[in-house]
Amino acid sequence: MAFNFGAPAGGTATAATPAAPAGTFGGFGTTTTTASSAFSFSAPTNTGTTGLFGATQNKGFGFGTSGFGTATGTGAGLGAGLGFGTFNTQQTQSTLGGLFSQPTQPPVQSNQLINTASALSAPTLLGDERDAILAKWNQLQAFWGTGKGYFNNNIPPVEFTQENPFCRFKAVGYSCMPNNKDEDGLVVLIFNRKEADIRSQQQQLIESFHKILGGNQTLTVNVEGVKTLPDDQTEVVIYVVERSPNGTSRRVPSTTLYAHFEQANIKTSLQQLGVTLSMTRTELSPAQIKQLLQNPPAGVDPIIWEQAKVDNPDSEKLIPVPMVGFKELLRRLKVQDQMTKQHQTRLDIISEDISELQKNQTTTLAKIAQYKRKLMELSHRTLQVLIKQEIQRKSGYAIQADEEQLRVQLDTIQCELNAPTQFKGRLNELMSQIRMQNHFGAVKSEERYYVDADLLREIKQHLKQQQEGLSHLISIIKDDLEDIKLIEHGLNENIHIRGGVFS
Repeated sequence: MAFNFGAPAGGTATAATPAAPAGTFGGFGTTTTTASSAFSFSAPTNTGTTGLFGATQNKGFGFGTSGFGTATGTGAGLGAGLGFGTFNTQQTQSTLGGLFSQPTQPPVQSNQLINTASALSAPTLLGDERDAILAKWNQLQAFWGTGKGYFNNNIPPVEFTQENPFCRFKAVGYSCMPNNKDEDGLVVLIFNRKEADIRSQQQQLIESFHKILGGNQTLTVNVEGVKTLPDDQTEVVIYVVERSPNGTSRRVPSTTLYAHFEQANIKTSLQQLGVTLSMTRTELSPAQIKQLLQNPPAGVDPIIWEQAKVDNPDSEKLIPVPMVGFKELLRRLKVQDQMTKQHQTRLDIISEDISELQKNQTTTLAKIAQYKRKLMELSHRTLQVLIKQEIQRKSGYAIQADEEQLRVQLDTIQCELNAPTQFKGRLNELMSQIRMQNHFGAVKSEERYYVDADLLREIKQHLKQQQEGLSHLISIIKDDLEDIKLIEHGLNENIHIRGGVFS
């Protein structure tokens, strides 16, 4: 079941490209084109247009691996990339049909809706009270989005999928919209191979693409970027440059290059190279965005869709997309984890660059200080050379008035510096204080002791034993004192008795 975002005026769309499989996401209309056997970068000849927006060039609606993209024809699809998630929860990669195309069999869909309502509300399979239990069971299956709903002996059961409007496992997320133009010529290819394999064989892939394009010497294939995707997949963004005989060059438009890749024989060659999905990366027109937002996807509550549009944090860069089922949620989680790892890798690289810059800054500051000292030394040496040269030049001449005035000023400054209460005394006092602080600091640092943990435990145990011994000794002394008091008391009584006898 495809998500259809409304029905364009004027019948159904017919495309020359192969039909998209079940569970695909529709495009913005399809165009019947006549594919020539030879490759040409001229615009394809359209024999009929059934697109919603009346364009002579068909652009399907695609969710690329780095955001929200458009794809020409009915073959563009939803990648397992870092941008929009596929609207199909039955597989991680889907192809695109007509996004805004009108359902081809409205009566069948009406009957399907009637049968679904009958299975959920009033099944007549058994003809007794068990039909009510069966209705509840069908409702549970519809809420879960799986199973078959039996409701009549003469009518086949209803197949419940996660796209049905009663499925509860639905949510709305947001994905980035690309801002690339069709003139940029960017086409996304999803490879079912690891990034390391793609990078190691990048030159061979470029040569293979050049052969697929007919081996024309005026065409050059360039790789815009390579990115890792979940499940050992890789996204490769390419563009083709066409050089004219007069020396000028231009990029082949994305739609033209994609139309060539969607030809049956070319698509087979790409599949042999490991390409599982191809799509253009171009921005949506304002009319397409408006049409997408006005019509909620199939199975999504219009109230939820409207609320998602209101809650959009950045309506100019983000667009709401439905997430249906746990598979889609898991796919987006994997994409988010992959993007988080890439961000962390980039942060680690930036951190290493910052550390290297800090080291270079420290080295540079040290060199600057060294050069300053060297400059000061050279300045002093230059001054000494000038003084000696001036002495030799002025030897034999009497001292002039300005020189005598300068000598008097220098003597005055020297006297001020040598005065005990002036600058020299203060400098000496500061120097003595600095020496004392350094001396005390060294003494304090020398008096620091560190005790090993085991030795400290032994010391504690020894002190504890000493304390216990002292406590025992004190208790013995107390007992002896009590005995002495008892003896003294007995002696005093004997003395009183004897005194009474003698009296």
